[in-house]
Amino acid sequence: MVDVVFFDLDGTLVDHRGAVLEAIGQIVRAAPNATVPPDELVTLWWTLEGRHMHEYLAGECSFAEQHRRRLRSFLPMLGEPVPESPGLLDTWIAERYLTVFEESWRSYPDVRPCLETLKRLPRGPRLAVLTSGDPGQQRAKLARFGLLEYFEAVLTPTELGAAKPDPAAFAAACQRMRTDPVQALNVGDMLEGDVNAAALAGLTGIWLDRGIDFITGGPPPTAGETVIRIERLTDLPGQLSCTNA
Repeated sequence: MVDVVFFDLDGTLVDHRGAVLEAIGQIVRAAPNATVPPDELVTLWWTLEGRHMHEYLAGECSFAEQHRRRLRSFLPMLGEPVPESPGLLDTWIAERYLTVFEESWRSYPDVRPCLETLKRLPRGPRLAVLTSGDPGQQRAKLARFGLLEYFEAVLTPTELGAAKPDPAAFAAACQRMRTDPVQALNVGDMLEGDVNAAALAGLTGIWLDRGIDFITGGPPPTAGETVIRIERLTDLPGQLSCTNA
């Protein structure tokens, strides 16, 4: 019997990739002194996000500092000087990037119907969000779309002391939710980080295949035959019934 369903956030509940591309796209299109073409600048930003978010999740820097590290590598390619002051870097991020990024957040259309169906299930599972993002920013995304009410908890590395794909993050999430891993599902769009990593911690992983690789923007990876795969979150309640059978 499934007691708790954990949901990933970015790429699962909210279109993070689309918001990043919209924000950085506006910046690079308005950069007359850029040293490389716009498409290369977009790719560079995405690469830097992955690199420095990994440093943040590893506890090597703060969330604000990982933004600054991105900028120090990105601005020379954009053809702009790099401010020495952390405060000026923070202002650039806030005014030039985050404003458009946050305005571009979009919740996937299958999210609310899925959550509503799960809410109406007799003796349905408890729901939580398990995300590796910044706690303030992630809660703001959920609040924007009225989704916080569906979840008993929003769990981030700040609360758990570990980040996905570390199995310790899943184990700590289960402890916080007072459930056994064998009674928990983790649903997410990242085959390795959400599904295979969850399985290593004793949970059941369900892969939400949205038809695109979150990191590269190319085709999604190929999953083994044993992976539980859904194409829409609205497929999840039916899959849950099969899991509980």
